[in-house]
Amino acid sequence: MIRFGIIGTNWITEKFIDAASNIEDFSLVAVYSRTEERAKAFAAKFDVTNIFTDLETMAKSDVLDAVYIASPNSLHAEQSILFLQHGKHVICEKPLASNVKEAEAIVQTAKAHGVVFMEALKTTFVPSFVSIKENLHKIGTVRRYFANFCQYSSRYDKYKEGIVLNAFNPAFSNGSLMDIGVYCIYPMVALFGEPTDLRANAYMLESGVDGEGTVIFSYPEMEGVVSFSKISNSFIPSEIQGEKGTIVIDKISTPSKVEIHYNDGTVEDISRPQVENTMYYEAKEFIELIKENKTESQINTYANSLTTSKLMERARKQIGLVFPADRN
Repeated sequence: MIRFGIIGTNWITEKFIDAASNIEDFSLVAVYSRTEERAKAFAAKFDVTNIFTDLETMAKSDVLDAVYIASPNSLHAEQSILFLQHGKHVICEKPLASNVKEAEAIVQTAKAHGVVFMEALKTTFVPSFVSIKENLHKIGTVRRYFANFCQYSSRYDKYKEGIVLNAFNPAFSNGSLMDIGVYCIYPMVALFGEPTDLRANAYMLESGVDGEGTVIFSYPEMEGVVSFSKISNSFIPSEIQGEKGTIVIDKISTPSKVEIHYNDGTVEDISRPQVENTMYYEAKEFIELIKENKTESQINTYANSLTTSKLMERARKQIGLVFPADRN
C-alpha cells in the first residue's frame, strides 16, 4: 500500500483522488492546506485524520510515502524538492516548474535521493494517445503536428471586472502557455523529440501574463504548430499530418476519439476504450514505479519534462512573459 499525502485542496486534487482510489495500492492518509480549517474540511470528505499546515513537518512525517502536488505553478519546484529531500516520492501537476533551472533542480534532487519524481501530464498515458504513437507509422512521413487547446477560463470574467485571480497573475507562474499550452507541447515532444527552433507570438494581458498564443516549432522534416488560449474557446480538433494520411484527435489534452483519414478517402478509427477519469492512468503509472523500485517513468521521462520546460521558457522570452521565479 502506498500512503499518499495531498498538497492543494481544489477540484483537480479531488479528481486525482477519485481516479487513484480505483487503484488497489492507493491510500490517502494526509492533507495539507495553509489553513487548518480548510485542511480539516477537505480531509473530512475522505475520512483522512492526518492534517498538516506546515510543509516541512509533513515532509518529515513517517505517515506518508508519496505526495501529489497541485499547488500554484510557482510553488511546484520548492515543494517537490522539499519532499524529495525527505525521501518522499512526488507526482507533481504540470507544468513541473516555473523555468528550466527549477526543473533541473527537481530532477537532480530526485536522482540524489533515489526516489520517484513524475510530472502529472496525463495525456501521454491515455490509451488513445498510446494508440496514436503505435499507429503513427501508418501515415508515412509526418509533415505537420497541429495541436489546438483553447478554453475560456471562468476566472477571465473576474479579470475583466478588475479582479486578478491566480490564473492571470504572473506571481504564480501562470498564463495560457503554462496552464494550457503545455498540453499541446508535451505530447509533441513525446512523439517527435526536441525541435531545432521555435517562433512564439501571444496576446499579453495587462496583468503580465499571456491570454492566448501560438508557437511554431521547426523540425528537420516537419513543423509543429500549437495554439492555446484562456480567453477564448475553440472547437477545432488537433491533427498529425503525414504524406499518406492524417491522424485527427478530438482533444489533445485527453484524446478519446482518434481517427486516421487516409489519402484514398478511407477512415480508420484507432480510438481505444478508456476510463472516464483519465487521471487514473498517470496515478497507476506512478504507483507502479514505486512498487517496482524504479525512479523514472519511461513515458513521462525526465528528458521529456526538461525539454518541454526549455521550450516553454524560450517561448516566454520571445513573447516577454517574465515570472518572479526567473529573477531568483
